[in-house]
Amino acid sequence: MRLIRRPFRYSYNGVVFWLIGINVLIFAVMYLLTERTFVKEIAGSRYKVEVLQYYLSMIPSKVLQGWVWTFITYMFVHGGITHLLFNMFALFIFGTHVERQMGSREFLFFYLVTGALAGIFSFAVYLMTGQSSVLLMGASGAIFAIELAFAAFFPRSVIYIWGILPVRAPVMVLGFTAIELLSSIFARNSGVAHLTHLAGFGFAWLYFLVRYRINPWKEFRS
Repeated sequence: MRLIRRPFRYSYNGVVFWLIGINVLIFAVMYLLTERTFVKEIAGSRYKVEVLQYYLSMIPSKVLQGWVWTFITYMFVHGGITHLLFNMFALFIFGTHVERQMGSREFLFFYLVTGALAGIFSFAVYLMTGQSSVLLMGASGAIFAIELAFAAFFPRSVIYIWGILPVRAPVMVLGFTAIELLSSIFARNSGVAHLTHLAGFGFAWLYFLVRYRINPWKEFRS
């Protein structure tokens, strides 16, 4: 347990901006390679995908063939400009504060671990529900983990939803949790990985319990 809880030496190197840069660069390369879009058959289903998107997204049937790197790389691929902008905006707004609180090394570790675990959880769910041909992409699992970390570190902070509605950070997290739970039940075919978002919250919660010995619920109630 001492090894699990051993802290990284604190430093602040602007990892958030590096992560944003990598995501934007990969999206730009995908945009430049649009002529290399092709139709691919995955587990009996046919998809029109860009070649880089195909090799970096998490596809359950391909993971079974050894594509384990996609548990990390899926976080850096986005399906469209809106998808990219929303995730990067949230990463900038919440991630900069969380990184300053954690330190850059801890923040990067937290980001990759929670994102990868959210991908692994999604992989298991997709297999159990017979959705082996799904393409999972986007940083949302890690972004939701960062939002929970922000609420745990700064429970008194006020967030303005759509720039208008003021709510405290813990209320935002609990509200998003309720929305994602309902969406995972009633909007299964929306194309949005609601369970991956919930997994981001869940693994961030566990991370705080195990590594920091902090119960986010107690912080929320404070």
